[in-house]
Amino acid sequence: MRDYLLDLVSHTYDLGCIDAVKITGSDTETTIDGLAEDRSVVVAGKIHGPVPELLGLFGMPNLDKLKILLNLQEYRENAVISVTKQNRNGADIPVGLHFTNTAGDFKNDYRFMTAEVVAEKLKTAKFLGTRWEIEFEPTVASVQRLKMQAQANSDMPTFRVIAEGAGLKFAFGDHSTHAGEFVFDSGVTGKLKKSWSFPVAQVISILNLAGDRKMRISDDGAMQITVDSGLTKYDYTLPAQSK
Repeated sequence: MRDYLLDLVSHTYDLGCIDAVKITGSDTETTIDGLAEDRSVVVAGKIHGPVPELLGLFGMPNLDKLKILLNLQEYRENAVISVTKQNRNGADIPVGLHFTNTAGDFKNDYRFMTAEVVAEKLKTAKFLGTRWEIEFEPTVASVQRLKMQAQANSDMPTFRVIAEGAGLKFAFGDHSTHAGEFVFDSGVTGKLKKSWSFPVAQVISILNLAGDRKMRISDDGAMQITVDSGLTKYDYTLPAQSK
C-alpha cells in the first residue's frame, strides 16, 4: 500500500500544481484523476492491476499531509497502513487511512473526501480524446536542453512547439523580446499546421518524473505526456495556452 501511495503523491502533488485527486476503485481496475488548480494539467492514471484496499469512489485531499505521513521515519519500515471504513446505508464506505508503526505506539489518521464531497468540490476535467499528429519518446538529453533553454529564458512562462520537416523545435519569445529556440527531437513523423504554446514549468515537472515517457502533440491544441512508473500509467494532458 505504501508504495502505491508514494507513487501517487510523487506523480501528482510533486508537480506543484495538484493538491487533491479522485480515486475510483473496482474489482477490475483502480484509477486516479486530478486537475491542476489553474487547469493547466489534467492527469488520468490507471494502476497496473486493481488495488483491493482502494475500492469505491473517494477523494484524497491535502496531499501535502499524506506525503508527510508517508515519509515519517516511524512509517518507513514495517508500518501498517489500512483503509478505514464506515457503514452508511448498508454499505461500507472508505473514509480514510490509518497509520500505525511497528510497535503500535505511533498512530495517525488521514481523512478522505466522500463521494458526495468529491462530486461537489473535486470536479475533474475529462479528456475526450483527439488525433495525435506527432508521437515520440523524449530523450534525457532533450529534456536537459529544454531545462537549459528555460533557464536562459526564465521570464517566459510558455514555449511554442514548431514542426519543421522531421525536426520538432521548442521556441521561447519572439522578435519583440529576448528569444531562444532549439531542436527538441530531430526524428519525429507527422506535421503540425499550427504553432501551439505550452507552460514551461508544468512540462518540465512532468518530464522530471520517474518512469518511461512518451509525448504526443495534436493540431487541436493539446500535448499529452504519458509516464509509466512501473506501478501506474499516468496520462498528463496539457491544453495549449495563450502566449
